[in-house]
Amino acid sequence: MEGGAPVPLYHRLYVVLREQVMDGTFGPGRSLPSEHDLGRQFQVSRVTVRRALEMLERDGMVRRFQGRGTFAIPSKPSEPLRADINGLLATLATMGASTTVDLLQFDYVKASPSVAEALEVAAGDKVQRAVRVRRVDDRPMSYLTTFVPEDLGRSFTKRDLARQPLLSLLERAGVRPSAADQTISATLADAAVAPRLETQLGAALLSITRVVRDQSDRPVELLRALYRPDVYAYRMSLSRDPDAPAAAWNTGG
Repeated sequence: MEGGAPVPLYHRLYVVLREQVMDGTFGPGRSLPSEHDLGRQFQVSRVTVRRALEMLERDGMVRRFQGRGTFAIPSKPSEPLRADINGLLATLATMGASTTVDLLQFDYVKASPSVAEALEVAAGDKVQRAVRVRRVDDRPMSYLTTFVPEDLGRSFTKRDLARQPLLSLLERAGVRPSAADQTISATLADAAVAPRLETQLGAALLSITRVVRDQSDRPVELLRALYRPDVYAYRMSLSRDPDAPAAAWNTGG
Protein backbone atom coordinates (compact mmCIF):
# COMPACT_ATOMS: atom_id res chain seq x y z
CA MET A 1 0.00 0.00 0.00
CA GLU A 2 3.03 2.27 0.40
CA GLY A 3 3.80 4.38 -2.64
CA GLY A 4 3.70 7.80 -4.23
CA ALA A 5 -0.06 8.08 -4.63
CA PRO A 6 -1.49 11.60 -4.31
CA VAL A 7 -4.01 10.46 -1.67
CA PRO A 8 -2.38 10.13 1.77
CA LEU A 9 -1.87 6.55 2.90
CA TYR A 10 -3.78 7.04 6.12
CA HIS A 11 -6.81 8.28 4.16
CA ARG A 12 -6.67 5.34 1.76
CA LEU A 13 -6.55 2.93 4.70
CA TYR A 14 -9.38 4.85 6.39
CA VAL A 15 -11.63 4.40 3.34
CA VAL A 16 -10.93 0.65 3.16
CA LEU A 17 -11.63 0.14 6.87
CA ARG A 18 -14.72 2.36 6.71
CA GLU A 19 -16.15 0.20 3.91
CA GLN A 20 -15.49 -2.96 5.95
CA VAL A 21 -17.27 -1.51 8.97
CA MET A 22 -20.23 -0.40 6.85
CA ASP A 23 -20.66 -3.74 5.05
CA GLY A 24 -20.61 -5.71 8.30
CA THR A 25 -17.16 -7.29 8.01
CA PHE A 26 -16.63 -6.10 11.58
CA GLY A 27 -19.99 -6.56 13.27
CA PRO A 28 -21.13 -5.00 16.56
CA GLY A 29 -18.94 -6.12 19.43
CA ARG A 30 -16.22 -7.49 17.17
CA SER A 31 -12.79 -5.90 17.36
CA LEU A 32 -10.74 -4.77 14.39
CA PRO A 33 -7.25 -6.25 13.96
CA SER A 34 -4.56 -4.68 16.11
CA GLU A 35 -2.52 -1.72 14.87
CA HIS A 36 0.41 -4.07 14.35
CA ASP A 37 -1.67 -6.56 12.33
CA LEU A 38 -3.25 -3.83 10.21
CA GLY A 39 0.15 -2.36 9.49
CA ARG A 40 1.45 -5.74 8.39
CA GLN A 41 -1.63 -6.51 6.27
CA PHE A 42 -1.55 -3.20 4.39
CA GLN A 43 2.21 -2.70 4.53
CA VAL A 44 2.04 0.67 6.26
CA SER A 45 3.50 2.10 9.46
CA ARG A 46 1.71 2.08 12.81
CA VAL A 47 1.54 5.87 12.62
CA THR A 48 -0.46 5.53 9.38
CA VAL A 49 -2.75 2.94 10.98
CA ARG A 50 -3.26 5.11 14.05
CA ARG A 51 -4.28 8.14 11.97
CA ALA A 52 -6.79 6.04 9.99
CA LEU A 53 -8.31 4.69 13.21
CA GLU A 54 -8.50 8.19 14.66
CA MET A 55 -10.51 9.28 11.61
CA LEU A 56 -12.89 6.33 12.04
CA GLU A 57 -13.33 7.19 15.72
CA ARG A 58 -13.96 10.83 14.86
CA ASP A 59 -16.72 9.71 12.45
CA GLY A 60 -18.34 7.60 15.17
CA MET A 61 -17.69 4.33 13.33
CA VAL A 62 -15.38 2.73 15.91
CA ARG A 63 -14.68 3.03 19.60
CA ARG A 64 -11.16 2.57 20.93
CA PHE A 65 -10.38 1.22 24.41
CA GLN A 66 -6.95 1.36 25.97
CA GLY A 67 -5.58 -2.16 26.32
CA ARG A 68 -8.69 -3.78 24.75
CA GLY A 69 -8.60 -2.74 21.11
CA THR A 70 -10.80 -1.01 18.54
CA PHE A 71 -14.44 -2.03 18.14
CA ALA A 72 -16.78 -1.29 15.23
CA ILE A 73 -20.01 0.66 15.63
CA PRO A 74 -21.78 -0.06 12.31
CA SER A 75 -24.41 2.46 11.31
CA LYS A 76 -27.62 1.66 9.44
CA PRO A 77 -27.20 2.63 5.77
CA SER A 78 -29.41 5.33 4.29
CA GLU A 79 -32.51 4.27 2.38
CA PRO A 80 -31.54 3.59 -1.26
CA LEU A 81 -33.40 4.88 -4.29
CA ARG A 82 -35.89 2.34 -5.68
CA ALA A 83 -35.49 2.21 -9.44
CA ASP A 84 -37.33 0.49 -12.26
CA ILE A 85 -35.40 -2.63 -13.26
CA ASN A 86 -36.44 -2.93 -16.93
CA GLY A 87 -33.47 -1.05 -18.37
CA LEU A 88 -31.14 -2.71 -15.88
CA LEU A 89 -32.07 -6.22 -17.02
CA ALA A 90 -31.40 -5.35 -20.64
CA THR A 91 -27.98 -3.95 -19.71
CA LEU A 92 -27.08 -7.06 -17.71
CA ALA A 93 -28.12 -9.35 -20.56
CA THR A 94 -25.91 -7.45 -22.98
CA MET A 95 -23.02 -7.47 -20.52
CA GLY A 96 -23.35 -11.21 -19.97
CA ALA A 97 -23.11 -11.87 -23.71
CA SER A 98 -19.98 -9.75 -24.19
CA THR A 99 -17.94 -10.75 -21.14
CA THR A 100 -16.47 -13.86 -19.53
CA VAL A 101 -16.64 -14.94 -15.89
CA ASP A 102 -14.21 -16.59 -13.49
CA LEU A 103 -16.19 -18.31 -10.73
CA LEU A 104 -14.00 -18.14 -7.63
CA GLN A 105 -16.38 -19.37 -4.97
CA PHE A 106 -19.73 -21.16 -4.77
CA ASP A 107 -21.04 -22.34 -1.42
CA TYR A 108 -23.77 -22.12 1.19
CA VAL A 109 -23.15 -20.05 4.30
CA LYS A 110 -25.02 -18.68 7.30
CA ALA A 111 -26.42 -15.22 6.57
CA SER A 112 -24.61 -12.45 8.42
CA PRO A 113 -26.80 -9.77 10.01
CA SER A 114 -26.31 -7.43 7.03
CA VAL A 115 -27.06 -10.14 4.45
CA ALA A 116 -30.06 -11.34 6.46
CA GLU A 117 -31.47 -7.81 6.62
CA ALA A 118 -31.07 -7.29 2.87
CA LEU A 119 -32.68 -10.63 1.95
CA GLU A 120 -35.28 -10.39 4.74
CA VAL A 121 -34.34 -13.73 6.26
CA ALA A 122 -33.25 -14.59 9.78
CA ALA A 123 -29.62 -14.10 10.72
CA GLY A 124 -27.94 -17.50 10.52
CA ASP A 125 -30.29 -18.84 7.84
CA LYS A 126 -28.46 -20.60 5.03
CA VAL A 127 -27.96 -18.63 1.81
CA GLN A 128 -26.03 -19.30 -1.36
CA ARG A 129 -22.90 -17.21 -1.82
CA ALA A 130 -20.96 -16.86 -5.06
CA VAL A 131 -17.86 -14.81 -5.86
CA ARG A 132 -17.06 -14.05 -9.48
CA VAL A 133 -14.68 -11.88 -11.50
CA ARG A 134 -16.16 -10.64 -14.77
CA ARG A 135 -13.76 -9.89 -17.63
CA VAL A 136 -14.02 -7.93 -20.85
CA ASP A 137 -11.35 -8.45 -23.53
CA ASP A 138 -9.55 -10.59 -20.93
CA ARG A 139 -9.25 -7.61 -18.57
CA PRO A 140 -10.84 -7.96 -15.11
CA MET A 141 -13.73 -5.52 -14.88
CA SER A 142 -15.64 -6.39 -11.72
CA TYR A 143 -15.47 -8.40 -8.50
CA LEU A 144 -18.97 -9.67 -7.73
CA THR A 145 -20.26 -11.22 -4.52
CA THR A 146 -23.87 -12.43 -4.63
CA PHE A 147 -26.18 -13.93 -2.04
CA VAL A 148 -29.55 -15.60 -2.79
CA PRO A 149 -32.01 -17.42 -0.51
CA GLU A 150 -31.22 -21.12 -0.20
CA ASP A 151 -34.36 -22.36 -1.93
CA LEU A 152 -33.55 -20.33 -5.04
CA GLY A 153 -29.87 -21.24 -4.94
CA ARG A 154 -30.72 -24.94 -5.04
CA SER A 155 -32.39 -24.41 -8.45
CA PHE A 156 -29.03 -24.16 -10.26
CA THR A 157 -25.52 -25.53 -9.98
CA LYS A 158 -22.02 -24.14 -9.81
CA ARG A 159 -21.57 -25.17 -13.43
CA ASP A 160 -24.72 -23.27 -14.41
CA LEU A 161 -23.50 -20.09 -12.75
CA ALA A 162 -20.14 -20.34 -14.48
CA ARG A 163 -21.97 -20.27 -17.82
CA GLN A 164 -25.01 -18.01 -17.36
CA PRO A 165 -25.85 -14.72 -15.59
CA LEU A 166 -27.45 -15.15 -12.19
CA LEU A 167 -30.63 -13.26 -13.11
CA SER A 168 -31.13 -15.55 -16.11
CA LEU A 169 -30.90 -18.59 -13.84
CA LEU A 170 -33.38 -17.07 -11.39
CA GLU A 171 -35.80 -16.38 -14.23
CA ARG A 172 -35.40 -19.97 -15.39
CA ALA A 173 -36.47 -21.03 -11.89
CA GLY A 174 -39.66 -19.01 -12.23
CA VAL A 175 -38.54 -15.80 -10.53
CA ARG A 176 -39.86 -12.62 -12.16
CA PRO A 177 -37.54 -9.72 -11.22
CA SER A 178 -39.59 -6.57 -10.82
CA ALA A 179 -37.60 -3.90 -8.96
CA ALA A 180 -34.22 -3.20 -7.41
CA ASP A 181 -32.91 -1.15 -4.51
CA GLN A 182 -29.44 0.13 -5.40
CA THR A 183 -26.72 2.26 -3.85
CA ILE A 184 -23.62 3.53 -5.65
CA SER A 185 -20.52 4.75 -3.87
CA ALA A 186 -16.74 4.48 -4.00
CA THR A 187 -14.19 2.43 -2.10
CA LEU A 188 -10.56 1.33 -2.30
CA ALA A 189 -9.25 -2.10 -3.32
CA ASP A 190 -8.27 -4.20 -0.31
CA ALA A 191 -5.78 -7.05 -0.10
CA ALA A 192 -8.32 -9.66 -1.29
CA VAL A 193 -9.79 -7.73 -4.22
CA ALA A 194 -6.75 -5.90 -5.65
CA PRO A 195 -4.96 -8.97 -7.09
CA ARG A 196 -8.21 -10.35 -8.54
CA LEU A 197 -8.87 -7.09 -10.38
CA GLU A 198 -5.19 -6.77 -11.27
CA THR A 199 -4.96 -3.33 -9.74
CA GLN A 200 -2.97 -1.73 -6.94
CA LEU A 201 -3.83 -2.10 -3.28
CA GLY A 202 -5.78 1.01 -2.35
CA ALA A 203 -6.83 1.79 -5.94
CA ALA A 204 -10.18 3.58 -6.32
CA LEU A 205 -13.14 1.34 -7.21
CA LEU A 206 -16.80 1.93 -8.00
CA SER A 207 -18.95 0.14 -5.42
CA ILE A 208 -22.52 -0.96 -6.16
CA THR A 209 -24.86 -2.73 -3.76
CA ARG A 210 -28.13 -3.99 -5.24
CA VAL A 211 -31.09 -5.93 -3.86
CA VAL A 212 -33.31 -7.39 -6.59
CA ARG A 213 -36.97 -8.09 -5.77
CA ASP A 214 -39.61 -10.18 -7.51
CA GLN A 215 -43.21 -9.20 -8.22
CA SER A 216 -44.27 -10.13 -4.70
CA ASP A 217 -41.59 -7.75 -3.36
CA ARG A 218 -39.50 -10.63 -2.05
CA PRO A 219 -35.71 -10.03 -2.14
CA VAL A 220 -34.23 -12.67 -4.45
CA GLU A 221 -30.63 -11.46 -4.81
CA LEU A 222 -28.13 -9.32 -2.93
CA LEU A 223 -25.24 -8.14 -5.09
CA ARG A 224 -22.09 -6.44 -3.84
CA ALA A 225 -20.06 -5.39 -6.86
CA LEU A 226 -16.70 -3.64 -7.15
CA TYR A 227 -15.73 -2.21 -10.55
CA ARG A 228 -12.50 -0.87 -12.00
CA PRO A 229 -13.43 2.65 -13.16
CA ASP A 230 -10.92 2.50 -16.01
CA VAL A 231 -12.80 -0.48 -17.47
CA TYR A 232 -16.41 0.16 -16.49
CA ALA A 233 -18.56 3.29 -16.21
CA TYR A 234 -22.13 3.36 -14.87
CA ARG A 235 -24.57 5.29 -17.03
CA MET A 236 -28.11 6.31 -16.12
CA SER A 237 -30.63 8.10 -18.33
CA LEU A 238 -32.71 10.82 -16.66
CA SER A 239 -35.78 12.71 -17.80
CA ARG A 240 -37.17 15.89 -16.30
CA ASP A 241 -40.77 16.04 -15.16
CA PRO A 242 -41.87 19.69 -15.38
CA ASP A 243 -45.14 18.93 -13.57
CA ALA A 244 -43.46 17.48 -10.49
CA PRO A 245 -42.49 19.61 -7.48
CA ALA A 246 -39.22 21.44 -8.18
CA ALA A 247 -39.19 19.93 -11.70
CA ALA A 248 -37.76 16.64 -10.46
CA TRP A 249 -35.55 14.34 -12.52
CA ASN A 250 -36.71 10.75 -13.06
CA THR A 251 -34.69 7.71 -14.03
CA GLY A 252 -35.37 6.29 -17.46
CA GLY A 253 -37.30 3.00 -17.66
